[in-house]
Amino acid sequence: MKLHSYFRSSAAYRVRIALNLKGLQPEMAFVHLRHGEQTQPSFAALNPEKLVPALEVDGQTLTQSLAIIEYLDETHPTPPLLPSDPLGRARVRALALAVACDIHPLDNLRVLKHLKSAMGHGQAEVDGWYRHWIAVGLGALEAKLAGDARTGRFCHGDTPGLADILLVPQIYNARRMECPLDGFPTLLRIDAACRELPAFLAAAPENQPDAEG
Repeated sequence: MKLHSYFRSSAAYRVRIALNLKGLQPEMAFVHLRHGEQTQPSFAALNPEKLVPALEVDGQTLTQSLAIIEYLDETHPTPPLLPSDPLGRARVRALALAVACDIHPLDNLRVLKHLKSAMGHGQAEVDGWYRHWIAVGLGALEAKLAGDARTGRFCHGDTPGLADILLVPQIYNARRMECPLDGFPTLLRIDAACRELPAFLAAAPENQPDAEG
């Protein structure tokens, strides 16, 4: 098993958390996104989307963080990352997809670069774009979690799972971009609980071999 990762990629961060929760230690390969290494022919041949993460396993290459995480959950079912009941699984998947589909794509590195290079927006405008969509997305998550009795110490009950794996990297990105977070007390409480766990701590960007100062 070999994981292609970049320390600041929130999608790769998710997969690192999942691997740690499952007790798996893949070989690591680092793809520097800001240096354009994802566009090199060797990596593009591995993943034509030119994105990380990519997980090589049993002669196949898996892409897209949620697909990789669900593969890991199916092949290494302990501890489970999804609830045992259908309604619980649907809730957790919806929370995870709210990050993966509604927040992350709008604030991804290649989108921000396009706003500047192709559309001529200045850094202040790009930062405003980022913070706007963070506020919209996290506001919806806060409302969903704060108003639901199924929310416990973590997003769903008292065991970390798929929704937490998606939430923590997004909160990390929001902090790095200096987004106001005071309006999201439930998210911050869950994030703090997650970051006390070794699996989350070891996956953090600053703790990766390719981390930069």
